[in-house]
Amino acid sequence: MLGATFSSALGSLVAAPRVMQALALHKIIPYSKFFSKESEDGEPRQAMFFAGGVGFIALLIALIGGGLDAIAGVITMFFLITYSMLNMVVLIEQTLDTVSFRPTFSVSRMVPFIGALSSTFVMFLINSVFSLVAIILVLALYAYLTRRHLASLESDVRSGLFESMAEWAVKRTRRMQAARERTWKPVILAPFRSANTLSGSYRFLKALAYPKGTVRALGIYAGGNKEKLKGLDILTKAFVDDGIYANTTLLEEDDFVNAVRMTTQVLRNTFFRPNILFLHLRPDSDLNELQDLIDKTAAYQMGVALLARHHIIELGREQIIHVWVSNQGPDWEHDLHQSNLDLAILLAYQLAQNWGATITLNMAVPDEETASKAREFLVQLISLARLPKKTSCSVLALPFDKALEKTPHADLTVFGLSQEPDLKFMQNLSQEVKGSCIFIRGSGEESVLA
Repeated sequence: MLGATFSSALGSLVAAPRVMQALALHKIIPYSKFFSKESEDGEPRQAMFFAGGVGFIALLIALIGGGLDAIAGVITMFFLITYSMLNMVVLIEQTLDTVSFRPTFSVSRMVPFIGALSSTFVMFLINSVFSLVAIILVLALYAYLTRRHLASLESDVRSGLFESMAEWAVKRTRRMQAARERTWKPVILAPFRSANTLSGSYRFLKALAYPKGTVRALGIYAGGNKEKLKGLDILTKAFVDDGIYANTTLLEEDDFVNAVRMTTQVLRNTFFRPNILFLHLRPDSDLNELQDLIDKTAAYQMGVALLARHHIIELGREQIIHVWVSNQGPDWEHDLHQSNLDLAILLAYQLAQNWGATITLNMAVPDEETASKAREFLVQLISLARLPKKTSCSVLALPFDKALEKTPHADLTVFGLSQEPDLKFMQNLSQEVKGSCIFIRGSGEESVLA
């Protein structure tokens, strides 16, 4: 027993300092610069002294607390967690059946399953309180290191494992009936000719997508001239740093509309395909080009968000959002799919959550009798859609243009986008409402009531 004890102690004294030095070299532990140093003969002297000090303190605690049994249970927990995770990884690799997993010694799936289960069981059998503490410490340490965005090695086993698991999940999901309304999140395709355009839209796109959405930047250039798209990858990285999944695709094509059409055709059958096409409506916009884009998007089951910024006010204080709802009479029934209303309210909700803004649902109706039904409809819609408590509604028994004049100023006004939109009218609308506008057309796959 003494021989085994000395052997384990010697192994720890040799291995522990080098493990600590390796962690310090990757700047994982505090004072990494100090602990990563080596002596002239190649020994991690600082790490050795620290490991020896920790061992001596543990020995003193053991002697004071009644022997080595006092700390053996605590130390054992971390070993058992390691054994359990090793078995879990082997079990996952066997279940996914990837080509890269070719063990020279094959075992049944039951072996790692029983190994993981028994390691966890023994942990709680020894001491349930220490087991929970050890698991919480490991998870907290993992979360801390993940948030630090440490520079990892060229190959990270986690990425391959997660990719295989995601592929397995996608294949299983494809066999089931789609229910996109329940899991809807904004996946935005934003085509640009210039990186400056994306830079100007950065804050708005971030507010639309955060926290679970995706931004796909599509940089389109003609004749090999990429100069205007310089810096697009930096903006994409900024989205990622802000907690939004984003990527950039560059496409060489003279025809902007054709480039967007080809991209949507290629991506339409991918699992995480874009569900919103983000476009700009400016005073100098090519209306024929925009009209062509909007018309072609309808065939690909993709929503459209057409942003018209006010040239002076821009997005104001980002505190007040108005959503104009079309007359839903005579039935006034709430349906799972409310045409353009679903995407308009969902995006307004996204913006309100990220801006800390309030939403007002507006409607113009022909008379007071209809107005009472409209108010009841909007109140029920706010409740059924589970919108924030501060959400209000306003119904005016006036023609739309008069109602628009009577409505208080908003930082952003949301309108529906008809199948045959009048882009010239929409171009002037942001000047009339004295603020920025966004015109929304749904894809038919989102539902505010889901």
